[in-house]
Amino acid sequence: MTPSIHTEICDLLGIRYPIFLAGMAGIANMASLVSAVSEAGGLGTLGAAYLEPEQMRQVIREIKKQTSAPFAVNLFARVEPDDLTRFDEVNPALNEVRDSLGLAHPSHTDIRTPDLFEEKFTVLLEEKVPIVSLTFGLLNESYTSRAKQAGMKIIATATTVEEAIQAEQAGCDAIVAQGSEAGGHRGTFDTTIRRMGANIGAMALVPQMVDCVRIPVIAAGGIMDGRGLAASLMLGAAGVQMGTRFLTSHESGAHPVYKQALLNSTEESTVLTDAFSGRPARGIHNAFIRSWENSRIAPLPFPAQNTLTRAIRNAAARENNAEYMALWAGQGTRLLTEDQAAGEIVEQVMREAIEKLSAHRK
Repeated sequence: MTPSIHTEICDLLGIRYPIFLAGMAGIANMASLVSAVSEAGGLGTLGAAYLEPEQMRQVIREIKKQTSAPFAVNLFARVEPDDLTRFDEVNPALNEVRDSLGLAHPSHTDIRTPDLFEEKFTVLLEEKVPIVSLTFGLLNESYTSRAKQAGMKIIATATTVEEAIQAEQAGCDAIVAQGSEAGGHRGTFDTTIRRMGANIGAMALVPQMVDCVRIPVIAAGGIMDGRGLAASLMLGAAGVQMGTRFLTSHESGAHPVYKQALLNSTEESTVLTDAFSGRPARGIHNAFIRSWENSRIAPLPFPAQNTLTRAIRNAAARENNAEYMALWAGQGTRLLTEDQAAGEIVEQVMREAIEKLSAHRK
């Protein structure tokens, strides 16, 4: 068995290794990856923000069939109602892309994002999910109380120290410190204050957050191997969260052209964009992002922009066209491996971290 690094987060969540799989919403068939990471000793996380409640229930049950180890489910904590005020300004900017993909032009009445949070939260309780992780904010007092009564642990995503303090005060059990290097959506609570979110690097964010809260902090952003885990522990983190590192793994449900785009990318390939969803996210620069940048039009607020562009993303995936897909990725992609088993990644990260920490002590 691989030697272990045991931190407070391991005791808190009942896991062997302080390694989290990020909850990556919008990727199909993720039960195998989530369960593989948990079975290997880390914490697998299901990104369930875009799943229907009963879909989510079925995936949770599939994960339970594959592992008895703890796992988490990630939800978007704050989703405002659709704001379509600027629909007639934004929609035409997407029609050229739709035309190239053979898609119809939607009307104002075609865009509707249902609020299913209550139904999803009920599924978490009914299925006795042990851990819920949150992006875009915090649970209100009612949901927090229900989670605590069920024995559920709550993990928030924070991009500033102030957000981390709010998370601790709201009763969260741990905090993911999401550095600007991280792939996917920024977890910034309120993007009306900063349209592109708070973007502080993990090296600066983690130690400041650790010094200002008493609950465990999990480092995230560009962490790809044992060096990243060792460095994060030295900064005071209780563990790390990795998303991009697992996207090219054997069990990943990421689209094949998405995986190839990741493997072909470098630290210079990604940008922060709100073109796809209306919220800032880090992904590989492609034709869709360039087209949107050239339009010089601000997107609709999340979730309306995300709903408005969904048909484009889905059509591009069907056509194996990475230029119009959301290719979320962090800044460490030169360190990716192709088709490596998720459990092997977990074990490798642990071995490397122990070697680096041991060398440091000499």
